[in-house]
Amino acid sequence: MIACCPPLAVPTLTDEQAADLERVFKALADRNRVKILNVLVQAGEQDVCVCELVPALGVGQSTVSYHLKQLVDAGLLERERRGTFGYYRLAPGALERIGAIFARPPAAAAA
Repeated sequence: MIACCPPLAVPTLTDEQAADLERVFKALADRNRVKILNVLVQAGEQDVCVCELVPALGVGQSTVSYHLKQLVDAGLLERERRGTFGYYRLAPGALERIGAIFARPPAAAAA
């Protein structure tokens, strides 16, 4: 048999890493969750109260809470309770973890 093209690159993700990224991408597959991440990125080091997200998204508090839970469960956000309110921030390394999947290996980047 004659090979028609060079072999494909081998995957660099383990099954566990791929499953983790699947959870992340499922969490990001909603416009409200993407907007929430955008607000938190813009907030920088400042924690954001759920009460600030409700008017920013234009949806009810229970809907915002549902989306926040999905993002926390995916490991993208951290939550801290202060009295009756929840405050959210990006989980350390969350954006880097997402970006790393699209980074080229050093040899491919130099070529």
